[in-house]
Amino acid sequence: MNPAIIKVKINQTEFELQGNASLEDAARVYGATPPFAAAVNTEFVPKSDYKEKRLQSGDEIELISPITGG
Repeated sequence: MNPAIIKVKINQTEFELQGNASLEDAARVYGATPPFAAAVNTEFVPKSDYKEKRLQSGDEIELISPITGG
């Protein structure tokens, strides 16, 4: 049985993911490359929790890469 499809927003763009998707899955679909920080519904998620953080339809994810330079 296939899990339902959920719709989430990643950096303001809507994506469809499998219903059991984790934050790590979402980052992969988005194409994020480390290093980056992540928040789900404005709550910071530690990198160590990306695999365990399950997403729900309607979640808003922000993936933020550091800016270098000076």
